[in-house]
Amino acid sequence: MSSETKNSAAPVGAGATSDAAADAVPSDWRMTRVLWPFMLASAVGLVPFTIYSTFLVPIADASDGGVAALGQLRGLGGLAALAVGTALAPLIDRVRKEWAAAGGLAVLALSAALGATGEFLLLAAFCLLVGAGTAVLNPALTAAAADRFDNDAAAGRAATLITATQSLTALLAAPLVALPAVLWGWQGDLWAIAAVSSVLALYFLLRGRRPRRTGKPEGPAEPQPGYLASFKLLGALPGVVPLLCVAMLRTAAFMGYLAYLAAFYDERFGLDPGVFAVVWTLSGTSFFLGNLLAGRLLSAERPKFPSERLMALALLVALAALVGVFFTHSLLLALPLTALIGAGHATVAACVTTLLVRRCGSLRGTALSINAAGMSFGVFLGAGLGGVGLALGGYPGTAAALGALTLAALVCARLVSRSSVSGKD
Repeated sequence: MSSETKNSAAPVGAGATSDAAADAVPSDWRMTRVLWPFMLASAVGLVPFTIYSTFLVPIADASDGGVAALGQLRGLGGLAALAVGTALAPLIDRVRKEWAAAGGLAVLALSAALGATGEFLLLAAFCLLVGAGTAVLNPALTAAAADRFDNDAAAGRAATLITATQSLTALLAAPLVALPAVLWGWQGDLWAIAAVSSVLALYFLLRGRRPRRTGKPEGPAEPQPGYLASFKLLGALPGVVPLLCVAMLRTAAFMGYLAYLAAFYDERFGLDPGVFAVVWTLSGTSFFLGNLLAGRLLSAERPKFPSERLMALALLVALAALVGVFFTHSLLLALPLTALIGAGHATVAACVTTLLVRRCGSLRGTALSINAAGMSFGVFLGAGLGGVGLALGGYPGTAAALGALTLAALVCARLVSRSSVSGKD
């Protein structure tokens, strides 16, 4: 990357710290002590839909809407996330990110309260509002966490700690919401989320009024570009558009794979849902560890493996494992391949987040918001193409469809690498 690009990517408001201090990347423990409110809020953002999915049958009984109808409502959240995330992307960098996070949490609190009523129409509003709220909350938290640190390495690590927290929450949320529901039911879970979200919203609202560590307001030091100009400036940054494409295509391949994984293990190996839970845990654990460790590796001052190269390698591993798992007839081989797919995609996700934070600078909130919206679209794309492949050619057809998405992501990753090379002095 050129020196001009590097300078433009410096976080807004970076103080006049010494070079030695600027180069230091704090330990994960020290960063967690600073970022725990952001990490807690990011975890809370994933819980409402976990409750909805976990208790879909009793929720359908309470609403008299039927399981199929309630399952379709879940898709409204993805559509809302896509629309809101794209429309509000430039605004994330124009307001205090803590206030944006507070707004997202307030919407989540309202949605949880509406969902707890069990009325069909209010459950539809619940799905829409959860999608809209998380579309603002997640990029705002990730960008705000990155802004807490003055150098690119630490900022990138802060962002990947937020995404690692989300991965861990996705792994543990189902049993964690099931246990308290024994005492107060799924409505109690939603009321609890409404209360926690409200408290966190108030916290971030008050936090947004604090001055930065430098004593200056956290807002931009210079006039921000206009709404449409933000999109144009973001698109002009080296490698950003291919990076966003990598994220969308990777998400499509991975989520399409997960959509049919239970059916595949049932048909190929005869695993019932109880036993398959172990496979799901294996996949989730490998994703969490891959995201956590890759983020730490990339946070080094001089990484031994550049982010662009690691991203391409992880995509190659994920592609080979994806094709392999759908063609193997050995459970002993399918299980490590399943773990490799999760670790590979997690590594790619960490690389994308790190590179967006480092390359986009004062536009990182916009970039992360568009990235989240693109991944929401990827969920629908992957499930749809995976289903088409399954209908036309069975699981080999699914492997071909999802493998093509991964291969396209690999091509985009190559474009990202070329932009890095061409941008050097």
